[in-house]
Amino acid sequence: MTTVKDWAQPYASQRSPVLGRNVVSTSQPLAAQAGLRMLQAGGNAVDAALAAAMTLTVVEPTGCGIGSDAFAIVWDGQELHGLNASGRAPAGWTPEYFDKLGGIPEKGWNAVTVPGAVSGWVELSKRFGKLPFAQVAQPAIDYARHGFAVSPTIAKLWALGLAKLGDQPGFKECFAPEGQAPQAGSWFQSEAHARTLEEIAETLGESFYRGALAQKMAAHSQANGGVMTAEDLAAHRCDWVGTVAQPFGESVVHEIPPNGQGIAALIALGLLDAIGIGDQPLDSAETVHLQIEAMKLALADLAQYNADIEHMRVHPQQDLLNPAYLAERAQLIDRSKAQVARYGAPKPGGTVYLAACDESGMMVSFIQSNYMGFGSGVVVPGTGISLQNRGAGFTTEAGHANQVAPGKRPSHTIIPAFAMHADGTPQMAFGVMGGPMQSQGHLQMAVRVLRYGQNPQAAADAPRWRVTGGNQVSVELGFDPQVIAALRALGHEVTIEEGHGVFAFGGAQLILREGGHYVAGSDPRKDGQAAAY
Repeated sequence: MTTVKDWAQPYASQRSPVLGRNVVSTSQPLAAQAGLRMLQAGGNAVDAALAAAMTLTVVEPTGCGIGSDAFAIVWDGQELHGLNASGRAPAGWTPEYFDKLGGIPEKGWNAVTVPGAVSGWVELSKRFGKLPFAQVAQPAIDYARHGFAVSPTIAKLWALGLAKLGDQPGFKECFAPEGQAPQAGSWFQSEAHARTLEEIAETLGESFYRGALAQKMAAHSQANGGVMTAEDLAAHRCDWVGTVAQPFGESVVHEIPPNGQGIAALIALGLLDAIGIGDQPLDSAETVHLQIEAMKLALADLAQYNADIEHMRVHPQQDLLNPAYLAERAQLIDRSKAQVARYGAPKPGGTVYLAACDESGMMVSFIQSNYMGFGSGVVVPGTGISLQNRGAGFTTEAGHANQVAPGKRPSHTIIPAFAMHADGTPQMAFGVMGGPMQSQGHLQMAVRVLRYGQNPQAAADAPRWRVTGGNQVSVELGFDPQVIAALRALGHEVTIEEGHGVFAFGGAQLILREGGHYVAGSDPRKDGQAAAY
């Protein structure tokens, strides 16, 4: 089934899409090559995704680490599966605990929920992998032990992370052993990181949650003002949660259910379908305006309702994606002006990303993240385990569905996405990194590829926009000045963000299925590379 209608490369990058029967697309070339090695060794798309994911903890520590969280959507050739490998709050995280601290911090142990990525790696390997887990982990171990050359983009992010988090326990020992962040082109290696990955591989993650590594994490927490215990780590589990889905034209877009923010992308796509987007040129002010207005409404609902699904007061599929509710909300979109969005009442009277696909038809959409750059800044001495700061995703607002509580998952920014054809066959694995940009990026990729037939590389290259609050919108350098002027005339308060797009607009990776092969796009904003054979 052919999907691409437009093979042009009209944007600044001029990078060509990558085609092949086996493809890996990631945010770092070494990780893409690690995944391809697994495919060439007889592994499948899950083996490739895991090799890439573990390698990214080494070569792109500015976005993910061994102490990250993760989510995945897997098409196994017959059925779609969704995995939530995000962690939960320690037992000591009560609202009263954070009241005494003056709120939830963004760094340090009191920002760290139980890290879930390791459990996700192991679970995916057990259920779907073909190769031994230790073999899949070997590229990451080798890069950690023998080193790699730091790219200019990662070096810049590394320096920013050191400036912000250099005071956190264990950070400088691991990431600035010579007192400064590694320079672009310099060689970096971490024997501690290699040993930890070996221990995780040898024990299939048991050491990380119930063994020596868990004891080291718990002891470091207790010694540095945290309340995470060995019991908190031992209680962790990842969950097969399926997906939530929204029809969009001739496709159906799937996301992981909350606690992830993917529901916002689906709401916005549903609103756009309801108003019939697609009658104006793709990059016109009219088309961009409608996307922005739909996204604002979706983000308003996200902020009000999104939480650990066990604590939500509305059902994501039945309520927030109810066709009648979406039609009602769509009527709020004015084609002639920008408006400030407010959440609705859906009930009567309520980051690194990668994709891997193989010739058997298996497709994987996978994401893992520290949250804010290096995350909490906490690194467990002698292990290379850098920990996320997902606790900052909670609120302390009394009565809010996302209020912090023991054993609860916070509202999460990282989300993998997947598109199916309306006939039930797989179409595309895709994602966009970058905190609150992610659901907005999913919307823009879906509109470009699924509605307008743009090829994945052009979709990744295209300058992006980002809603920042009220009628405020940021756009990348390269955005058409005439479109910016037209958006401002509609009432949008447009800011042009200078500098490297990765900081605010994330990095996109896409793999689109075209008959018996794949077409991949990778984002030049973040050293992205697709590798295929």
